[in-house]
Amino acid sequence: MHLAPAVPSIRIFSEDKAREFYMDFLGFSVDWEHRFGDNLPLYAQVRRSDLVLHLSEHHGDATPGSTIFVPVRNIDALHRELQATNYNYARPGVEALPWGKVLEVADPFGNRIRFCEVQEEGETRR
Repeated sequence: MHLAPAVPSIRIFSEDKAREFYMDFLGFSVDWEHRFGDNLPLYAQVRRSDLVLHLSEHHGDATPGSTIFVPVRNIDALHRELQATNYNYARPGVEALPWGKVLEVADPFGNRIRFCEVQEEGETRR
């Protein structure tokens, strides 16, 4: 048996705000979008590298205020990239914790993405 990586569903309430945050700020690209008809809620898949998310305007899909934990390599490069976007609603920092470096961002809908560069065995953090 093989289990594939999970694809988190994120509840969104505004397509424009979601695009501004996920595409313009975080650098995701849209794989596909679906609507059951004109003026109906958006369901989309976005991707950055190996991270895939589903964004949904559908009532009942996911709960606002959720947190996603995302392992990363070179979190400092991600931090520099995000700072350079000049996104008006977030200026995340990197926090050194006992298990690694963490950079957390909150989307406009109360969901959090916690990027973490896990500390390697025997490595010490400053």
